[in-house]
Amino acid sequence: MKWAGACLWLLLAAVPGVRAQDHPHFSPAAVPPPNNRLIVEQQGPLTVSTAVPSAEETEKVFGADLYARNIQPVWVRVENRGDTTLFLTPFGLDPAYYSPRESALRLRKYSEVNISSQNLEGLAINRLPVAPRSVLSGYVFTRVDEGTKSFNVDVVGPQSTHQMNFIVPVPGLKIDHREIDIHRIYPEARLRTVELSQLVAELEQMPCCVRDAKGKDRGDPLNLVFIGTPRDLYYAFKRAGWDESETIYGTSLWRTFASAVTGGSYRYSPVSALYVFGRAQDAAFQRSRTSIHERNHFRIWLTPLRLGGLPVWIGQISRDIGVRFTWRTITTHKIDPDVDETRDYLLEDLAYAQAVAKFGYIGGVGAAPYGTPRGNLTGDPYFTDGRRLVIWISRGQNAINEIEVRDLSTYHTGHIGD
Repeated sequence: MKWAGACLWLLLAAVPGVRAQDHPHFSPAAVPPPNNRLIVEQQGPLTVSTAVPSAEETEKVFGADLYARNIQPVWVRVENRGDTTLFLTPFGLDPAYYSPRESALRLRKYSEVNISSQNLEGLAINRLPVAPRSVLSGYVFTRVDEGTKSFNVDVVGPQSTHQMNFIVPVPGLKIDHREIDIHRIYPEARLRTVELSQLVAELEQMPCCVRDAKGKDRGDPLNLVFIGTPRDLYYAFKRAGWDESETIYGTSLWRTFASAVTGGSYRYSPVSALYVFGRAQDAAFQRSRTSIHERNHFRIWLTPLRLGGLPVWIGQISRDIGVRFTWRTITTHKIDPDVDETRDYLLEDLAYAQAVAKFGYIGGVGAAPYGTPRGNLTGDPYFTDGRRLVIWISRGQNAINEIEVRDLSTYHTGHIGD
């Protein structure tokens, strides 16, 4: 990693145009933050502060509705207290970020605002070198992420590479998990630390499936288990490209309805409540295609168990592949009956996002063969091998060839949850 960082530093230092003096509009400047919601990280002599303005704050700063053009400025401040020049690489914030000139052109092309390239260049921080014992701040123009912005800030030097992970709230959406205090779900007396063998035994005795609000009827299988802190899970899901879900209220219902009518996508569409441990999901994440009718989504619930000091979560995932009519709700999403494929898709997805430390499989769901499938709460059939996927979330990035495959079969109890 150090060798790669040194090569990148040499490349940036050698390319014309990345030095501040090479262009009159790219000059070191102290650009103030757009709000007081600063997130600060420090590594050695480097301190990085970030903030993401809301749509309204962005319009106040730039005098134009950048969000409407899918442009979300991210404010970054880099303080270099070391003795060597460092370079900020904007790719970590968004691999498809916009240059200042491109942003200005999009605004002029699709709106009546006549914003100049020079104005945006004066506020940008793209690839400016950060000299020793100096501070630099400005904006990187990324694609819009509502609710929460998750990104890396990568700063490279000749002898070091700094990568910092940021999760920054963005006002505007009513995200479901923000209404839940994870730390108050269970009283301290109910939390239990267990060994791996006991964990498998207890997980296999947990409910096989989600329930309805009355706790009466069974639904989709609980085919996921995660082991990791809330922050590590959250960052892993966001890094892999999963979106949060809004709560159900007027605006979210309208956006969902409009997307359903037009066949468009709504990345943060509310997810219906399913129940485990007598409560609705603690959080729901989704990944949609170009249509709201086609998306993967999963729900997770915190358990009172801890393994090696880490929280244990149980979850359910399914893939929406269309819409069908029902007498009860008029329309509902139709799921892919091969729920194991969707379960294992998530493993591959998180592995490619370098978010998996290790994984294995346990029982607890109970097999449902292809010829005799079970049904969920809306009547969709599904078949499964009856296994739960257990994923240990990595604390940092973990390459695929470093993932440990755990054989948990020796701990199986053969129990199938109610």
